[in-house]
Amino acid sequence: LIEYQVSYSGDVPQAHDVNWAKIEVTKVDGTKIEVAVTSRYSDGTEETVTTNLNLLAGQIADCFIIPANLKEGDTFLEQVEGTITITGVKEKTYAGAKRTVVTATTAHTEFVWDQSTGFLVDAKSTYPDFSLDTTAEKTNIWHAQASGVDPFWSIILVALAIVAVSYTHLRA
Repeated sequence: LIEYQVSYSGDVPQAHDVNWAKIEVTKVDGTKIEVAVTSRYSDGTEETVTTNLNLLAGQIADCFIIPANLKEGDTFLEQVEGTITITGVKEKTYAGAKRTVVTATTAHTEFVWDQSTGFLVDAKSTYPDFSLDTTAEKTNIWHAQASGVDPFWSIILVALAIVAVSYTHLRA
């Protein structure tokens, strides 16, 4: 399950006036994935559509899920865009956790996907009359980290606190 905040500007077609979306994997069979995509429109209405994806055939539903563990220079097929090439790998924070992500650009969109899962985490689309920005805000696929604190240092701080308390009790 991954939830997205969507913002847009310009003369957005009715089908794209979404301000929130959720994608939930309901079934997996090899490279075939069934997902339920819920969209909330600007007027508050919601619509859920079940879609069957096939990563090998390029049926990836607006690039929401691509093959996992791709690296710079790797390619994958998308039905409408054709072959898409991964152009970069970097670390960035999405849905509360630092993630290794892969990037690619098509004619209208700059995409960012979580490398280890293949899920879309950010997309900035620009068309002649409108633009869309879709960003992952919440997920149960990975766990959010404490704000600004590296888990390693959290463990060190807890260990030091335990040592200090134990030392105080031993001296008392």
